Amino acid sequence: MTATNSRPGILAIWNDCAPSREADFEHWFQSEHLAERLAVPGFRRGRRHEAVSGAPKYFVFYLTDSPDVLTSPAYLERVNNPTPLTVEMMSGVFRNMNRTVCHLAARRGEMRGAFAVTARFARPQEADALSDTLAQLVTGDGVACGEIWTTADAPPSMSTEEKLRGGDRRISDCLMVETLREADARKCAEQMTQAFGGDAEIGIYRLLCEL
Repeated sequence: MTATNSRPGILAIWNDCAPSREADFEHWFQSEHLAERLAVPGFRRGRRHEAVSGAPKYFVFYLTDSPDVLTSPAYLERVNNPTPLTVEMMSGVFRNMNRTVCHLAARRGEMRGAFAVTARFARPQEADALSDTLAQLVTGDGVACGEIWTTADAPPSMSTEEKLRGGDRRISDCLMVETLREADARKCAEQMTQAFGGDAEIGIYRLLCEL
């Protein structure tokens, strides 16, 4: 394992759901998918969110021991052998999938919040600019924590699950801040917009659950 990959990993996912299939999507995620992913060795936590503003509608991220967990034999066995319900979801329900394996490059704060603000970047960003903005964002009492995620090495060949989805978009970097209240999240989103303008896709999400 390299020094870079010794850092924690993040699997960052944003997606929409086919109209009229949200009840099916909810049942699958809550009854099967979240627990299935957390059962893979090296997965530490999964946090699931729904949009307050911005798109796509859903945002979930998984914390892993390292990015290597997301190319491990146990994980690849899972994504290349989906359950019947997962096949149905991936082929007929997922829309606008954005999925990236990342390094947890930086973290400020020890708490977790009820809202998450994400600024997604398709092109690589200056590390200093991300770090400076993160430092400014976490100064308020209403901010629980903030993280910078950077894309890991190029992904392996397309998994069975991704083939069912028709291919995924990916990010280069993400600035993610968790806040206590929606008003705090909106303030952070405004600061991100001022800092990055049109370079970032910004969304505000409320926490649904954590495992």
